[in-house]
Amino acid sequence: MELRDYQTKISAEAVEILRNKKIVYLAMEVRTGKSLTALNTAQLYGAKRVLFLTKKKAISSIQWDYDNFGFTFDLTIINDESLHLVKGEFDLIIHDEHHRFGAFPKPNATAKEFKKRFSKLPMIFLSGTPTPESYSQWFHQFWVSDYSPYKNYANFYKWAAEYVDIKEKRLGYGVVKDYSNAKENLIRRSTRPYVITFTQKEAGFTTSVNEMVLECEMQPITYEVIRRLKKDLIVRNGQGQVILGDSGVKMMGKVHQLSSGTCKFEDGTSKVIDDSKARFIKEKFKGEKIAIFYKFKAEWDALLQVFGPDYLTNSVEEFDATNKNIALQILSGREGVSLKNAKYLVYYNIDFSATSYWQSRARLTTKERLNNEVFWIFSKGGIEYDIYKTVQQKKDFTLAIFKKL
Repeated sequence: MELRDYQTKISAEAVEILRNKKIVYLAMEVRTGKSLTALNTAQLYGAKRVLFLTKKKAISSIQWDYDNFGFTFDLTIINDESLHLVKGEFDLIIHDEHHRFGAFPKPNATAKEFKKRFSKLPMIFLSGTPTPESYSQWFHQFWVSDYSPYKNYANFYKWAAEYVDIKEKRLGYGVVKDYSNAKENLIRRSTRPYVITFTQKEAGFTTSVNEMVLECEMQPITYEVIRRLKKDLIVRNGQGQVILGDSGVKMMGKVHQLSSGTCKFEDGTSKVIDDSKARFIKEKFKGEKIAIFYKFKAEWDALLQVFGPDYLTNSVEEFDATNKNIALQILSGREGVSLKNAKYLVYYNIDFSATSYWQSRARLTTKERLNNEVFWIFSKGGIEYDIYKTVQQKKDFTLAIFKKL
């Protein structure tokens, strides 16, 4: 097994940055081989014990790369959610999908734990979507290291005073500060020495992504429940279970879920009230091997009821080895897996996240594939198309990283 020429070249550049800066950020577009490039960088760096943090579904493919390319360092691979279980000493950390540490104005819990345990170690960061929604997402991604270019700023707020054009916005409960309008040029200058970008085009990919929106007529019960919820802010069923939309955020979430035919009650249980989308997908793509992304857990129940266990799985390994279709929840399946054996990618629902949009729709991509056919199934008159337009507007942040850095 051999690395591609560009992976060898990037590894050589990365190890020099790592030696000089103790941080290197590989902002490589999805499917270009970030993980393997990072492993080779670790080898060139002379690391002895490496910790690789990633998504659970990506562990097997990283282990395969490690086993088949002759690396000589000891490697521990674990998912972010199991960070607290990590034991032992390491001399290099690789963090996959590092954009997950980009929350602001406060860091998320995993980022804080990561910083507490590993801040003094050299690090390799990986992401195909470093700042999908705002350049302010850069701060905490570097903050986890003692070698951050922003180490002289005590916290995000101190940093934002210089790097963000702080505005105000009105929410339902009052006026809050908006830190999303970061000063792009300042941030690019400060991060450039740490970041290597690489695009699919540079790698020789010629894949085009063709997206199509299809409308599905839902059953009358779906529209009636949404109407009643908007009117009364509450809906009860015959068993006394309650759907509540007593705030703007909650109403939006409930309408989003109901538009695809499922609901989550206040007691925590969920129910499929309308399987129209699942039946639409089964009929529309009959005889084709497809991969389906869904958002809410109950949507899996709807799909399984309609397709049956003989024709649907949530295991990538089983999907690759059989003629079954696959359905994955967007958040768990958007990163670190390949769905190249699917003819089409079909979305049962849509997520608000620009990261989900960019990462998940690239799951079909290979260097040899010319077209990715992506279908969005939206309910007629539902909220999904509005979400789709919003997410489309966010994508400019990701494009700019590869154009300008």
